[in-house]
Amino acid sequence: MGWWDSGGEGSGDGESGFERQRDELIEQLRKRERVSERALDALAAVPRHEFVPESKRRHAYADRPLPIGEGQTISAPHMVAIMVDCLELEPGQAVLEIGTGCGYHAAVTAEVVGGENVYSVEYHSSLAERARDRLAKLGYGDISITVGDGHDGWPEHAPYDRAYLTAAASAVPDALLDQLRPGGIFLGPIGDRRQTLVRIQKRPDGSTERETFGGVRFVQMQGGT
Repeated sequence: MGWWDSGGEGSGDGESGFERQRDELIEQLRKRERVSERALDALAAVPRHEFVPESKRRHAYADRPLPIGEGQTISAPHMVAIMVDCLELEPGQAVLEIGTGCGYHAAVTAEVVGGENVYSVEYHSSLAERARDRLAKLGYGDISITVGDGHDGWPEHAPYDRAYLTAAASAVPDALLDQLRPGGIFLGPIGDRRQTLVRIQKRPDGSTERETFGGVRFVQMQGGT
């Protein structure tokens, strides 16, 4: 996998300008955040500017969320890196993502585990269609995307080694834990007004171990009852 730049309006200095901004962001995160080189390498490989609306491209390498339509956002790069590490991603793991959005987080995950191992569920068909096209154009066409309610997971491809949310749920969806294999890990922001990043590991006997990693702020997950 690699990264590709289409240039065009709003691209500043073109590919070299975006590369410079990307490199500066990675260095900032390396100094500021306790994240692994594996996570930083994955971020560095994905052209974030290709995943944001043209009008927002000048902000593509700012370390903050940006709107992508349908009331959704692309996550801040530091949060994506933190989630890579909290999930303990390894090559070859089967990963379920809930909330494809623009496809950026899925691409970063694919840089670690391989795109053929990433399965993503998106609530909005318009976002899913655009994400498929964008990911294919950028060399991530082996990522699988479906339209549906993420609370239900994607049982056809279960069990998964890892599952994560890119939007906040009021409670951990039971279906996602059910679709994890023993030893698997779930990660996601849980809560309504106050959200906490929660990691749950599924033990071989089916019981779970829960950890929290502090307060976060994500858009709310769509669907559910």
